[in-house]
Amino acid sequence: MTSKLATLRGLIQELRYAVPDASLKNNLTYQYIMSQYRKFNTTDQQLCRAKEEMDFIAKTFLCYLKSARLSYEIQDEFHGKGERTVAETARMVGFKLPHDPK
Repeated sequence: MTSKLATLRGLIQELRYAVPDASLKNNLTYQYIMSQYRKFNTTDQQLCRAKEEMDFIAKTFLCYLKSARLSYEIQDEFHGKGERTVAETARMVGFKLPHDPK
């Protein structure tokens, strides 16, 4: 049960990243996710194939949302800034240039 709750919290967190300025209570995606979680709510003693399927779909959707967000972050960081100096490129990949002797 904790795994399913963690998945739900992860989905809500990713929705907050996607729509940072709006309230989630009025968001249709949030309302749909919550209605699906309530619809397929079962106890641990019940065996429900649809519940397991919905858990798999929720985890897959969470993985998709995280991957898309991280992909955009990586693209923003490394793409489209034009020519960089050698020092900027070295700093970007975690290296330091040796100091120039004077």
